[in-house]
Amino acid sequence: MSTILVTGGAGFIGSHVCDFLLNNGNEIINIDNFNDFYDPKIKEKNVSHNLRNPNYKLIRGDIRDLDLLDNVFKNNEINVVVHLAAMAGVRPSINDPLLYEEVNVKGTINLMEMCKKYGVNKFVCASSSSVYGNNKKVPFCETDVVDYSISPYAATKKSCEVFGHTYHHLYNIDMIMLRFFTVYGPRQRPDLAIHKFTNLISENSEIPFYGDGSSERDYTYIDDIVDGVFQSIRYLTDNDKVYEIVNLGESETISLSSMVETLENELNLDAKLKLLPMQPGDVIRTFADISKAKNLLGYNPKTSFNKGIKEFVKWYKKEQGKSNKYLPL
Repeated sequence: MSTILVTGGAGFIGSHVCDFLLNNGNEIINIDNFNDFYDPKIKEKNVSHNLRNPNYKLIRGDIRDLDLLDNVFKNNEINVVVHLAAMAGVRPSINDPLLYEEVNVKGTINLMEMCKKYGVNKFVCASSSSVYGNNKKVPFCETDVVDYSISPYAATKKSCEVFGHTYHHLYNIDMIMLRFFTVYGPRQRPDLAIHKFTNLISENSEIPFYGDGSSERDYTYIDDIVDGVFQSIRYLTDNDKVYEIVNLGESETISLSSMVETLENELNLDAKLKLLPMQPGDVIRTFADISKAKNLLGYNPKTSFNKGIKEFVKWYKKEQGKSNKYLPL
């Protein structure tokens, strides 16, 4: 049994990762600050089913708090860190870049400092497809130049990759930086497009539709992302002298127009579009080359977009219950 520290383990991705790791016989320490970027009650619900599990420890705290982190590392024999905590969102980062730098960069360095101090040398870190910016070469490969971020959020994620390599080089901390591509599925944050659009369509409200609908995303189902995280932990456990950057995507692009159409078909409702210009910081396309993930980790995404949307809508209907008068159940 391994003791795995998961940061941001009450969020969308983090809560699924914690569930999976617990079910595979690990002890989990979850640090989450339950901030109000979206309703904290959602995160409370994400963790509620694990609170009585003797192998699950929830610590309400902030990765910017060095004293708290020092206490956690000092009092627990941690084998692996899975660092998922961050200030999320491209557009909000434009409004408050200093907060994003403080949480995403300084918070990450705090964790690396604790790993250095307490001899924890296995570290999985969430990066983002946003680091590729408006890369004209597709699909995006880990060896592509990523020096041209177009949002503070993307810049912070690139910074974490660079600091990760520094700590790997200086202190022999084995690291895998995972570039997540547009993750969706049950428990998805309400501010993200698929959840937000599902809610607005079901309420018969207008969808903010940016651009002409041709922008594309490589949507990745949550189960495939969790598998990639798990395979990364296994790889680090079995190998030394590791520093790798790895794409986790589906390697399939879906246009904004097609995404809305798929939701309409699954909900059996028509969307009302509010046409708006492209937003600053938004990339035109994301498209993952996942050959490295397949070869290195044995990563093999299994959930098609249509199947993933079916599962998401099924979860959404269950969550909404009979309180949503617009949604046919």
